[in-house]
Amino acid sequence: MRKALCGAVLATGLLLAGCESVSPGALSSLGGLLQSKELTTETIVAGLKDALRVGTERAVGLLAKPGGYSANPLLKLAVPEQLEKVTSTLRKVGLGSYVDQFEAKMNEAAEQAVVQAVPVFAAAVSEMTFEDAKGILNGSNTAATEYFQRKTVAHLHELYAPIVRRKMDEVGAAKVYNSIMEKYNAIPFTSKPDFSLDRYVTDKALTGVFMKLGEMEKDIRANPAARSTDLLKRVFGSLKSA
Repeated sequence: MRKALCGAVLATGLLLAGCESVSPGALSSLGGLLQSKELTTETIVAGLKDALRVGTERAVGLLAKPGGYSANPLLKLAVPEQLEKVTSTLRKVGLGSYVDQFEAKMNEAAEQAVVQAVPVFAAAVSEMTFEDAKGILNGSNTAATEYFQRKTVAHLHELYAPIVRRKMDEVGAAKVYNSIMEKYNAIPFTSKPDFSLDRYVTDKALTGVFMKLGEMEKDIRANPAARSTDLLKRVFGSLKSA
């Protein structure tokens, strides 16, 4: 029951945070919860907006640090499968340092680009509807994050890709990649792989953001110490005591 209540409030809060108006039917469905918790709609909405803000900022803060991606085995951007033949060939001919530099630059680009994720995510929240939100009422303790990823990843990819591309140019990832391909293509009897560096780095960068956001969601739901504002303490503390 506790999980369902938390899921309901989180889902509805995310919805209301992105909408200018809410239908009477949507508000009436919250009536029992509001009365039993003695929390106003405005308090719940503000609390969940706070949860989204805090969760996203914490996730981004962790990923934006040097090593935020590269030091995490689950998130590190390694040489993609499509380029394994390229990089293994270069290592065999003594050019492994270029491969290592390529990996380092990809991770650096992801770590710098993630700082721009906060406004991109905030814009995507507005696409949620009340009917969508009801679908995660009985979900897991990362249900909101999973739903958010499922519904918005295509749009987020479109918005986030130019940011990643710009950062790859700034840190030199694209330049190193071009150097690698030039050296590989100069080797006789090799063929160029069909691969998009922009798409690969963007996909991996977004995967890292969603993974960390899920961790932050679980922490805020379950851990009183993670509720760093009065609103988070009031909304989530009240729900937990139900």
